[in-house]
Amino acid sequence: MKVLRIILLPLVPLYAAVIKVRNKFFDKNIFKAKKVDAKVISVGNITIGGSGKTPLVIYLANLLKKHGKSVGVLSRGYGRKSKGYLLVSDGKKIFTTVDLSGDEIFHTAIECNVPAAVSESRFEGAKKLIKDTGINVLILDDAYQHRWINRDANLLICEQRFLLETSLMNQSLLPSGNMREPLSSIKRADAVILNRKFSERKNIPSKLANYFEGREIFNGCYKAIGFGDIKNHTKYELEEFHGQHSLIVSGVANPYSFLNILKQVHINTDNKLIFKDHKDYSLKEVQLIRKKFYSTNSHSVVTTEKDAVKLTKYSKELDDIDIFFLKIKLKIDNEESFIDFILNKIN
Repeated sequence: MKVLRIILLPLVPLYAAVIKVRNKFFDKNIFKAKKVDAKVISVGNITIGGSGKTPLVIYLANLLKKHGKSVGVLSRGYGRKSKGYLLVSDGKKIFTTVDLSGDEIFHTAIECNVPAAVSESRFEGAKKLIKDTGINVLILDDAYQHRWINRDANLLICEQRFLLETSLMNQSLLPSGNMREPLSSIKRADAVILNRKFSERKNIPSKLANYFEGREIFNGCYKAIGFGDIKNHTKYELEEFHGQHSLIVSGVANPYSFLNILKQVHINTDNKLIFKDHKDYSLKEVQLIRKKFYSTNSHSVVTTEKDAVKLTKYSKELDDIDIFFLKIKLKIDNEESFIDFILNKIN
């Protein structure tokens, strides 16, 4: 992979030029954002996955519900086996499958019980979701680069680890690096959430500090709150898994944080199967999980919430294996200030 990134380095200036021209067209109003009949909060990042967009979307949806807002979520539906507009949920009933909707929006709809939909055309999808469900606040998932819809709050979430690792490959643009946009694009954000996940809070490196000037800065982290059984939905306390010799299964963009918190809650992570992000599990992977589970004499399988929604359909094939997911939630350090900021933006 590192060799491939080096080979692709000459393409970075071309990608950078395209991004610069596109953003300039929006800044100069040559490309114009359109309004929809709802307040809009955009959540996104400037890197390729792993920053914590979905936990932030879930946090916002639950927050807005608590404050009496009729809120819905719209996503492109990355990795889904469908096209066009698809209503995932009306807030009460799920109308589709994880394969057709994509794992992140499916997880969000189940977790929050809010209207949710997917659509490649965000503007058309937003109009249909608002019309179908009557929501008055729309959360756009993964929409920092999608500038065709006017938004009332533009939120950028950055993983702390990304900011601290200032290597060329890490903080370089696609297709060689991990960045969708240059750091200068941070200026478009109304607020930046620095997600340290399960690590200690660190300061923004001094050489990057100027990019964050004038932005509202909030700090957040993940909190592990327990385990859930994929097949019967039984919930367990973290302490019940102390010393567990498990097979770890992960198909997320950055498994480092997942493995890190499992170690913190005293779960052995020596045995693991790490798949690519948005892994589309098939019987082949299920058989691999079964083989690895028995060959390592593991007590159970432990996976992420995002993987769990896709593995649930294989409950029959895994009926002789105990399989659990780690349940986490995003916690904002300066929560009262963040809540005031969000409500002021949409009221």
